[in-house]
Amino acid sequence: MERRDFLKSCGFALGAGAALGGPLAPVAGAAERIFAPADQAGPAPGDYNSIPVRGLKPDVPRQVSVIIIGAGNRGNVYAAYAEKFPGAMKIVGVSDILDYRTKRLSDKHGVAPEMRFGHFREVFASGKKLADAVVIATPDDRHYEPCMKALELGYDVLLEKPVAQTEKECKAILRQAKKYGRIVGVCHVLRYAPYFLAMKEVVDSGVLGQIVSIQHLEAIRYAHMAHSYVRGNWRDSNETTPIILAKSCHDLDILRWIIGKPCKSIVADGNLFFFKKENAPEGAPMYCTDGCPHADKCPYNAITIYTKLKQHLGVFDLEGNRDPEFILSRLKDPRYSNYARCVFHCDNNQPDHYVADMMFDGGVSVSFAMSAFVSHGSRRTRIMGTMGFLDGDLTQFTVWDYLTRTPKVWNRKVSDIPEYRGSGHGGGDLALARDFVEAVAWQDPGRLSSSIDVSLESHMMGFAAERSRRSGKKEKV
Repeated sequence: MERRDFLKSCGFALGAGAALGGPLAPVAGAAERIFAPADQAGPAPGDYNSIPVRGLKPDVPRQVSVIIIGAGNRGNVYAAYAEKFPGAMKIVGVSDILDYRTKRLSDKHGVAPEMRFGHFREVFASGKKLADAVVIATPDDRHYEPCMKALELGYDVLLEKPVAQTEKECKAILRQAKKYGRIVGVCHVLRYAPYFLAMKEVVDSGVLGQIVSIQHLEAIRYAHMAHSYVRGNWRDSNETTPIILAKSCHDLDILRWIIGKPCKSIVADGNLFFFKKENAPEGAPMYCTDGCPHADKCPYNAITIYTKLKQHLGVFDLEGNRDPEFILSRLKDPRYSNYARCVFHCDNNQPDHYVADMMFDGGVSVSFAMSAFVSHGSRRTRIMGTMGFLDGDLTQFTVWDYLTRTPKVWNRKVSDIPEYRGSGHGGGDLALARDFVEAVAWQDPGRLSSSIDVSLESHMMGFAAERSRRSGKKEKV
């Protein structure tokens, strides 16, 4: 779409709105999210909704065969694309160290017995290439080895983020991909979500003028923090990756993508403020299931989160049984007892709040914050340009043009687009799968939003941020 056509479709040919002036006041219906001058009625919905959303059906000349390595939540997410578009993608192999996960996903896709594997090394044991591509959705500390071996054997790879645990391993994967001429798609799924695609198109259109600075908040949400980064698999940065990468490399990637220029330096701070032993209330047991006297007053209580609110249940492999008593039995099962622990008595070390200031090429500044202590998981982005201002909350964004003084909104509900319904990360999960399948089918990495080179830039930013947080010094990227 030409820039002038894009601007016209978004309504910028209209006359100027009410003059700016007066104190800032909330726009009706979004009091805690979007702000506009008090003497304006607020933006009309849908001004930016004409920005096209591409469908999930792929453009492929042939079916792509895929092996899923890691049949947990993320592996199942990407495998679901083969259910929607079986003519484009076929799951021909599954690997997981938990037999029931391998069986469950294999049965769903009719995988042959000889292509049902345990440890990922079994996939590569024959030394032969058994499919076009592999999806690596294993825990963070098991990304490097299978990815390196897959590339060596000629597979294209869809790799969950973070790419690897160290800068050295990340760079080695990049070299391996180039050595063997293979495609590596990194699961920075937010790039594929219609919300961020529309935001990127607005920025690139020039409506905001030159980007000068950005404020970006990642709100993890209190229960999600407790589940994943206090009790769960990502609680120890030494075993996985620092939280700035484990959780926020999506955000670092989005910032790099929107600005379109590399980050030059970063200074960061943050710590583990709340989830530690000294903050445990008197008499709190090691496990919530042991009968905590503070259960009714603790929002982090495991029984409340899992059996009453029924959140984050994927780790328990409930097989459809969401009865509170059954969930409680899972919490008492030694296989899942990590999730029953008191949040003040865990072996966690991830910061629960994090801030970073970044300078990008050309003088663009970014202020990033991540916090566990919010009621709803979301992302808030404010982009300040020489000609306009954008304010978004992951549900909608509003743009103010300084010339027209008329706010305009993108607030399209992805759930209203039938084929996107159920696709996680605002529609980004399955849109990424679509682009990866196309890239493999056509052997064209340009079908992906970013190359492995660009995807790794966010990782280098994260590693630099963590060095800065620990040293107290500004770091070059």
